[in-house]
Amino acid sequence: MPFPSTFAEHFLHQMPFVFFVYDVPTQHVAYVNLAYERILGGHCDQVNEELPALLARVHPDDYEHAVDCWQRWRAGRLQESFELHLLTPDGADQWLSVTPHQLAEAATGQQVGGLVQDITTTKVALWHSDKYNSKKNTTLEILSHDLAGPLALLQQMSDYFHDAAAPLQNPELMHMIEQMRVLCRDSVNLIRDFVDHEFLDSVNVELKCERIDLVEKVRLIMEEYQASAAALDKHFVFTPEVALLYVEIDQNKFMQAIGNLLSNSLKFTPDGGTITLRIAHKPGVAIVTVADTGVGIPAAVQAGLFEKFTRARRPGLRGERSTGLGMSIIKAIVELHQGRIYFHSQEGEGTVFTVELPLPDESAAAPLPK
Repeated sequence: MPFPSTFAEHFLHQMPFVFFVYDVPTQHVAYVNLAYERILGGHCDQVNEELPALLARVHPDDYEHAVDCWQRWRAGRLQESFELHLLTPDGADQWLSVTPHQLAEAATGQQVGGLVQDITTTKVALWHSDKYNSKKNTTLEILSHDLAGPLALLQQMSDYFHDAAAPLQNPELMHMIEQMRVLCRDSVNLIRDFVDHEFLDSVNVELKCERIDLVEKVRLIMEEYQASAAALDKHFVFTPEVALLYVEIDQNKFMQAIGNLLSNSLKFTPDGGTITLRIAHKPGVAIVTVADTGVGIPAAVQAGLFEKFTRARRPGLRGERSTGLGMSIIKAIVELHQGRIYFHSQEGEGTVFTVELPLPDESAAAPLPK
């Protein structure tokens, strides 16, 4: 296609990302710059012959996503950039960011243009960062439980010592026991404050949503808990009803909310109990449930559970302190994702929390292999 100057053409060829123009009626690429050869390994003069093979490289998980984006792009309803997962000819993963454009001279929508950037390095770095951030949050929860438990037990013992030693009327002994009580109490609170601080900060940060496989991300959290099941004296069960389920979420925030639900179950489930996390879906909705066989929530305080500084706040079975803010923040995070959270609880039997998230229009769940 013609350009206004050789300078413009030279500029386009030096761009670090692919620029292309596609003619819809003839279904062929009218122009592509040299970045196509660097980023996608093709040949500019053979781009139309290579196009079917290039489209075949779209990862199976992203095929419906790609079709949906293309249909909205052609109809002029796609303004934002989107990501695509490809497989290179040697089987490696490649991630592209595609920025759609409607060309001004193609008022009837007969031509579309776009920019394609290789973001593989960034995606891999973010994947590792998110993976270890999730692992860090889960590890903090597990460690806080492991550390707070013995200290809470020592605090209870010191209460017993205090009462038993009172008749002795020994001021020095009573002072030492009181120091033990204060030290244990402050240490337990310090551990919980350290973990809670990270969670409390998360709701104040702007959402950065991305398309992720919810099953994979939740599985990573549950694997950490399952690896520590013996030390925590709990059974952790993960039951996804689908092999993969793509959602648009802020991964760090949403995984922190799920992690906090698991932490609450951990605090209120006696030793030997079971905590189960399920993932399912129905038309247009992803469903995550966290169920436990714990002590349940008293009926009298259930109505205000999601309120700030709720009356439902209470120490855990090992004396873990509650700020009364955790459930309100979980609810806020879920609602920021246009979702909803609700629960069912019976004292002495346990609690089930259910989180529902809207699915992107093109999202499809893959069945579990048989």
